[in-house]
Amino acid sequence: MDDCSAASTFLTDSLELELGTEWCKPPCFSCAFDDRGGGKHFSGESYLSSGALKRLILNLDPLPTNFEEDTVEIFGIQWVTETALVNSSRVLFHLFRQQLYNLETLLQASCDFGKISTLHCKADSIRQQCVTFLHYIKVFIFRYLKVRNAESHVPVHPYEALEAQLPSVLVDELQGLLLYIGHLSELPSINPGVFVNQNQIKLFPPSWHLLHLHLDIHWLVLEILHMLGEKLKQVVYSHQFVNLAGDNLTNVSLFEEHCENLLCDLISLSLNRYDKVGPSEALIRHHCPCACIKELWVLLIHLLDHRSKWSLSESFWNWLNKLLKTLFEKSSDRRRPSVPIIQPRDPLGFSWWIITHVASFYQFDRHGAPDERRQMESNWNFAEELLKKSISVQDGILEEQLRMCLHCCLTLCDFWEPNITIVTVLWEYYSKNLNSSFSISWLPLKGLVNIVKSSLSMLEMVKTCCCDKQDHDLYKSNSSYTIFLCILAKVVKKAMKNNGPHPWKQVKGRIYSKFHQKRMEELTEVGLQNFFSLFLLLAAVAEIEDVASHVLGLLNFLKPTFITSSLIWKGQMAFLLMYTQKNLDISVLAEKFSSAFREKAKEFLVSKNDDMGQRQTLWTLLSIYMDGVQEVFETSHCLHPSHEKLLNDGFSMLLRGCQESELRTVLSFLQAVLARIRSMHQQLCQELQKENMDLIAQSSLSAKERHLAAVASALWKHFFSFLKSQRMSQIVPLSQLADAAAAMDMPSTAPCDLQPQPVTSMIQLFGWDDIIWPQVVARYLSHFLQNSMLCEALSHSGCVSFQALTVRSWIRCILQMYVKNLSVPDDVFVDLSPEQAVEKEYMEQLAELTRLLFKLSEVKNIFSEAQVEYSPIPEDPRKALVQFLEAVGITYGNLQKLSDKSAMVTKSLEYLGEILKYIKPYLGKKVSSAGLQLTYRMMGILVKSWAQIFATSKAQKLLFRIIDCLLLPHAVLQQEKELPAPMLTAIQKSLPLYLQGMCIVCCQSQNPNAYLNQLLGNVIEQYIGRFLPASPHVLSLGQHPVLLAVRNSATVPPMSSLKKCIVQVIRKSYLECKGSLLPPRLASILAFILQLFKETNIDISEVELLLPGILKCLLLVSEPQVKRLATENLQYMLKACQVGSGGERAAQLTSVFRHFIQDYDTRYSYQIYNILETVAALDQQLVVHLISTLTQSLKDSERKWGLGRNIAQREAYSKLLSHLGQDGQDEMQRLENDNT
Repeated sequence: MDDCSAASTFLTDSLELELGTEWCKPPCFSCAFDDRGGGKHFSGESYLSSGALKRLILNLDPLPTNFEEDTVEIFGIQWVTETALVNSSRVLFHLFRQQLYNLETLLQASCDFGKISTLHCKADSIRQQCVTFLHYIKVFIFRYLKVRNAESHVPVHPYEALEAQLPSVLVDELQGLLLYIGHLSELPSINPGVFVNQNQIKLFPPSWHLLHLHLDIHWLVLEILHMLGEKLKQVVYSHQFVNLAGDNLTNVSLFEEHCENLLCDLISLSLNRYDKVGPSEALIRHHCPCACIKELWVLLIHLLDHRSKWSLSESFWNWLNKLLKTLFEKSSDRRRPSVPIIQPRDPLGFSWWIITHVASFYQFDRHGAPDERRQMESNWNFAEELLKKSISVQDGILEEQLRMCLHCCLTLCDFWEPNITIVTVLWEYYSKNLNSSFSISWLPLKGLVNIVKSSLSMLEMVKTCCCDKQDHDLYKSNSSYTIFLCILAKVVKKAMKNNGPHPWKQVKGRIYSKFHQKRMEELTEVGLQNFFSLFLLLAAVAEIEDVASHVLGLLNFLKPTFITSSLIWKGQMAFLLMYTQKNLDISVLAEKFSSAFREKAKEFLVSKNDDMGQRQTLWTLLSIYMDGVQEVFETSHCLHPSHEKLLNDGFSMLLRGCQESELRTVLSFLQAVLARIRSMHQQLCQELQKENMDLIAQSSLSAKERHLAAVASALWKHFFSFLKSQRMSQIVPLSQLADAAAAMDMPSTAPCDLQPQPVTSMIQLFGWDDIIWPQVVARYLSHFLQNSMLCEALSHSGCVSFQALTVRSWIRCILQMYVKNLSVPDDVFVDLSPEQAVEKEYMEQLAELTRLLFKLSEVKNIFSEAQVEYSPIPEDPRKALVQFLEAVGITYGNLQKLSDKSAMVTKSLEYLGEILKYIKPYLGKKVSSAGLQLTYRMMGILVKSWAQIFATSKAQKLLFRIIDCLLLPHAVLQQEKELPAPMLTAIQKSLPLYLQGMCIVCCQSQNPNAYLNQLLGNVIEQYIGRFLPASPHVLSLGQHPVLLAVRNSATVPPMSSLKKCIVQVIRKSYLECKGSLLPPRLASILAFILQLFKETNIDISEVELLLPGILKCLLLVSEPQVKRLATENLQYMLKACQVGSGGERAAQLTSVFRHFIQDYDTRYSYQIYNILETVAALDQQLVVHLISTLTQSLKDSERKWGLGRNIAQREAYSKLLSHLGQDGQDEMQRLENDNT
């Protein structure tokens, strides 16, 4: 059906007959259609969609396929189609009124669920009969009514006489029918009602049918009267009625009267809805209760405008304006007191509301389809009157109400042709109130919206005002002034599009004329903001150069107090940004603005820190400038010489005057501008690589390249010297310092002090210099290694040590990760893990640097040759460093050629650099436990894994320095002085690594080095004693670092020399008696020796070294614990020697005991015999070999004393001999027989 209605615009009357009859069924009002798809505006049965309106306007048969039979059924009675209306018109109208009455009586029935179906059917049947009758009248007039000559005196047939009277009878009956049904607004309820959905069938109460039947009657009466006039071409007088003026009622006067009444009814219905609509909902809430009311408005628009074109009747807007004007009259002054319109609470707002919504109905064509191309009749004259009333100050203006009115006006600007007058009217009002904030009093927070945050926000506001689609929420609008700007933008744009520059000149003249010196001096902060908003909008829609020039001239008239106003800077920067967005030359604005920036930067530099108010004011202005310049660069398509003007020496002064928080902002600005320049440079390089470019394009690109280089040079000039001076300072945030330095990556424009190799100079300053903060180095190198252009330039510069120096800096960054903590007491980090003691950001930066470093070819080759697996994305940089150091050591060990080994030693030492300087901060008075742990562990791993490298003469000096610095500092050599606990803990954990490494060096040294062996002995001597427990517990001894060194490397051949060195140190330093004084902590050292022998294989040479001391302890010390431990040591040695006993080993042991007897038998014979009894229990043969020595010692003792036989000693000796078997018995016998 919709397809038919859409196509019928182009169909003739005869063709329409061939399409069938469905679409030609009598139309009626209905809002029961399904609009779930959202595309339909009216029902398919409506007067618009069915084509009824089109047929009416084109004077076609209303229903070409209906009423074709000889008879027609009306109100249940058969009538002759061609004569019924003439013969029985009054009867038919009587039956019509009777049906109306029957429908009205149905309203009294209760509409419960059980009865609704029956009531719906009855009411629908009555309505269809009534509508059919009215359509029959239309068809009768069109087909059967004949125009008679009233002046003819020829006798006529009685039927013809009746037919001649029919027009007057119809006027009478129609007037009577209208009087009977009354006004739409007088219906008990004009609510369209609710439908009951039962099995997808829509059922409506009788009230719904009555309302829609009334709508049908009101509209069809107009149709009938219009058709009557079109058919007869003459005035038809009523026989029974006179009009309100006392004249006879005619078809014309009835049409006008009924049209007026109908419009009054529609206005009254709209008023009822307007009372429930707040200003904020004005453009969202419609004035029509249902689609049928909306359709009636559209029908009236088309019909009245059609009649006004072909007759002297008024247009729709004239009708509506005339009625709306009565709303502003007092009841006593009304032109037509009978017009049934209630007095509205807000006639002005209602008038705006209704004409805005009604204006939107003009988009619907004769078929009810929206047509955006359709010419919409404007009503600007009336709108201008409303606008003047809206801004009248007689009764004061509510901002909320004004916003609603202007929103309506803005919507009308969309519908209608541009109107300069409304802009003029509004400007007259706003020019007088420019200092007003136009805020809504009960929305206090909305006042914050009026504060301009930035230049960009000013431009965004202007862009919003220039948008075609606007938000209709009044409370989202900044102010009514903003809506005025939207109207101004829309009108000027549309007018210039239609009529060229003339409308702009009109508007410009009106606006410019309001600003002069006095007016500018009167402006407040709010007024100045409104001033900028206005002129920025004018610049956006018209001549920007003219507007900007005028604004700069007007700003000279401002009061001196506004000179430092941030708003002026924001406004000027907004113009600069607009120039940039339009790709215009900014040189004039840039020069003026940059000069002001230089002056303020100078003031900021010399401002005193105690005058914070002045500094804050200056900083605000400088921030505005930087934000704006950054935006200029980011939005510029290409750079011009004028861009360089924005980067003057004001930045050099500003940087020197900034504190930390301010420096963050300036450096962020620098990075943003550099990023944009880098991006533009990349695009330029891509364009330069294109082939087949003409000379003009090449010249253009060359110019762009020069401009880009000029801007980059300006940045180097004004920023680099400051960055260079702050490398060792903590004023500048370290991360930002590194970022900014890394961002300056256009070496071709670098200053002369970095030439001739700017890339090498830059990385030397910020990446390889050992004196700058490791945080700066790590972050800078991370940026650098990701910049393929810089890496490639460095590789081609001849810097062969690029990768090695980078590795050195990486090692330093890891070793110095805790240096920052030295400024804080170490107690702060007691409860933190080593990972937590480092800033998370720095650890992440180190991890990133490590990841990038492991991609370097030199590093990858080392891991490859060492055949060591490593993670390409290391999580812990410390573990990665350990892997790297071990890989270097393995790689060196795998080399065969002497030349390769020599080169590798040189490269390895280059990796380390001045490594002792890196760790020196941890060894001072300020303590960092985590720093010491890291230092000693990493250096221990270095000594062990690089032992073969340190065995070379090139590297031994470094090893000596490491040992002296870490293990044998001056404080360690002072035995009475206690080392700091964190240092002692760090040494204890890492000492095995050092001992093992040093031992390997001693074994593999190219030239035997007595000093190195001495160092090893000194270290062992110092730390055996320092880590001996106070009491000799085996458990605590098991974790002694010296024992751990031997235990963990017992399988390594060079480690036997370590054990030998340990034994020598013990013999020399811990078992030697100094005069009559016994060694201190003898029990602990004996326990240590016992543990050493338990964990390692005993060598006879070690027994030879330690056994005399053990025997001496048994002989001279009476302390039970010492005796027990000495005995255990003796027993363990003897058992171990028995395992691998041989002639040589037995002879060596016999020699040790023989010397022991010779030394002490004279004074300690009894004790010696006791000791030897213990020995005999383990190794009888060993003591048997000593019999001759013992006997000789006995005789010598007796001879010495000269007292003859020493019976007591001989008895003790005999007791020993009794444990020696036959050899002992034989010796006892010889002693008995000996008379000497």
